[in-house]
Amino acid sequence: MSLPDPPILLITDRKQAARPLIEIVAAAFDGGCRWVMLREKDLGADERRALLHRLLEIAQPYNATVIVNDDLEAAISAGAHGVHLPQKSIDPTTARDRVGKDALVGVSTHTLAEAQTAAAGGADYITLSPVHISPSKPDYGPPLTPGGFAKITTQVPLPVLALGGVESANTPPLMASGAAGIAIMGTIMRADNPSQQIATFIRALRL
Repeated sequence: MSLPDPPILLITDRKQAARPLIEIVAAAFDGGCRWVMLREKDLGADERRALLHRLLEIAQPYNATVIVNDDLEAAISAGAHGVHLPQKSIDPTTARDRVGKDALVGVSTHTLAEAQTAAAGGADYITLSPVHISPSKPDYGPPLTPGGFAKITTQVPLPVLALGGVESANTPPLMASGAAGIAIMGTIMRADNPSQQIATFIRALRL
């Protein structure tokens, strides 16, 4: 299964958001984003489901892909386009069976072993993090650096998204290191102009 184009996964985090989350995502769509993950883990199930419905509504005119982090019930009830699984969640094949054969299923990974397990388990893509020190998660493990990232991507037979401290300036080296795309969160959530920031990332992908 191919990734959305452009291969930029925007992960939501309303706690970092400079504006209402819906406004930020709408602006990101205006800037060219076509792939969003709802991640708000602290929300109750009903609130998360309602927010997912709203994201799907605003994504429709853009033909954008909306997935949800780990919440299979929300994905099924809202008709989301897929799920993203953290480590220690169910396996990708079981997730796809639950949400539908055409669903996009991703897995969070941090090591070669985790990446290979996700690939063997039937994931469509993985995020690999942290590639750099991340302001969103400053204590989240030592950074892989582009060199360490490349050593893993060469041994994994599926698309790998670079996650963690990804900025437009360091995107080209990550793409040269084997990234199929990038996953971003705080840079867009905190942006004064999310639309402009997304456009900048898209240009960086194509350098």
